[in-house]
Amino acid sequence: MSRAATVTRTTSETDITVTLDLDTTTYQHPQTGHGFLDHMLDALARHARIGLSVRATGDLHIEPHHLIEDTGITLGQALSQALGDRRGIERYGSAFVPMDETLAHVVLDLSGRAHLAFEPETLNVWGDAGGMTHYHLREFLRGLCNHAGVTMHVRLLAGREAHHVIEATVKAVARALRDAVQVTSQAMPSTKGSL
Repeated sequence: MSRAATVTRTTSETDITVTLDLDTTTYQHPQTGHGFLDHMLDALARHARIGLSVRATGDLHIEPHHLIEDTGITLGQALSQALGDRRGIERYGSAFVPMDETLAHVVLDLSGRAHLAFEPETLNVWGDAGGMTHYHLREFLRGLCNHAGVTMHVRLLAGREAHHVIEATVKAVARALRDAVQVTSQAMPSTKGSL
């Protein structure tokens, strides 16, 4: 059974198409018009070892918030469709990722229930990366979790500089996701019998 999906989301602020394939590593370099977001989506695909294509335009003349949040939403919708009924998946994933002075930890559950606990917003993270801040990252992950039905906890164990905080976090999300989406049985990974 194919675990792939293509989703297009068009609003007055953004136009985004995401193609996701959980069982291939073939991907295209993202094209969103925002260099650092492209870099993070590329890192997500490489470290999750998934096929990913993102083509997007947005109102970057205002600021990157709409584009980043809506990309997370569209990616979440594609992930939910690609997972199907979630039968046989590992469901849980956890990863620590260091980047110089930064250490990020992400734990996630593909439970079908959306929740984001995002610790970096309580800390003093400095600056931005190409106009992307840790607050934009929070909105990206919130969109992903809400539309894919993911419970995710993001902890920042060390780090202050926004570029490293964002990149380490995205790579930790990717590595946790890589483990969680693996199909390792035919059983539904829930005592309820469904996710």
